[in-house]
Amino acid sequence: MPDREPASPMATHWSPSDADLTSFLDVAQRAARLAGDVLLDWAGRFSVSEKGPADLVTEADVAAQTSIQATLLGAFPGHGFLGEENLSIASRDNDLTWIVDPLDGTTNYVHSIPHYAVSIALAQGNQPIVGVVFDPVAKECFAAMRGRGATLNGKPMKTSGVTTLDRAVTAVSSPPGINAESQELKDFLKIILLSQSMRRSGSSALNLSYIAAGRYDAYWSLSAKPWDVAAGFLLVAEAGGHVIERDGSPIRCDSRRFVAAASSELSNALRQTLDG
Repeated sequence: MPDREPASPMATHWSPSDADLTSFLDVAQRAARLAGDVLLDWAGRFSVSEKGPADLVTEADVAAQTSIQATLLGAFPGHGFLGEENLSIASRDNDLTWIVDPLDGTTNYVHSIPHYAVSIALAQGNQPIVGVVFDPVAKECFAAMRGRGATLNGKPMKTSGVTTLDRAVTAVSSPPGINAESQELKDFLKIILLSQSMRRSGSSALNLSYIAAGRYDAYWSLSAKPWDVAAGFLLVAEAGGHVIERDGSPIRCDSRRFVAAASSELSNALRQTLDG
């Protein structure tokens, strides 16, 4: 897939009202649930089709993204759209762009591991203002609006508040083609020796959602894509957690190198350990 980025931030004096944010979030949740139904429907075809799993996953991805696009842009035709499946549409409305991954956790999906998700964020410039991650198997919908908190299936959620690595359940990602000299492996070895436990789940969106829900405590990445993490960044922040660039600068939707944690103390400890 092409490494596309959201449009650069544009100067704007418009700020969404509570009613605007609620409307955006309602439509995003509806789009995520519809796409989840699409993924579940396609998952049932793998064993009966003559086509290979890769072909089927591509079709499932595209079908889910098409469903999301129709729902979001049907409601907000002036908004931009950045989709993992080769689609980028410029915004014509207050620099608002939907950033979408119709299937985060593709390898899990292919192997019938029930841990994958739909991720939808609405960004103004390069900052998320609405985020939704939906797990269609568990029927869990993680949602957030900027400045209004985060919820899981409509109920408020908070991070664990863990502040030290020795008490932290951490999550890790690794890109394809990792080898013995990869920085990701070196980072893994640093953290696994200091944290309480470590998980590699196969879904960046759910890793971040689980931090927001208090299940995981920390997660980092060196090669994130905006469609995998934009919604999750907002979920963590609105649930009381802390997300920051690996170099300590503020997070953006297109941040590739970041640490996310249940507290600022833990994110700083994680960052210092990784770079130490």
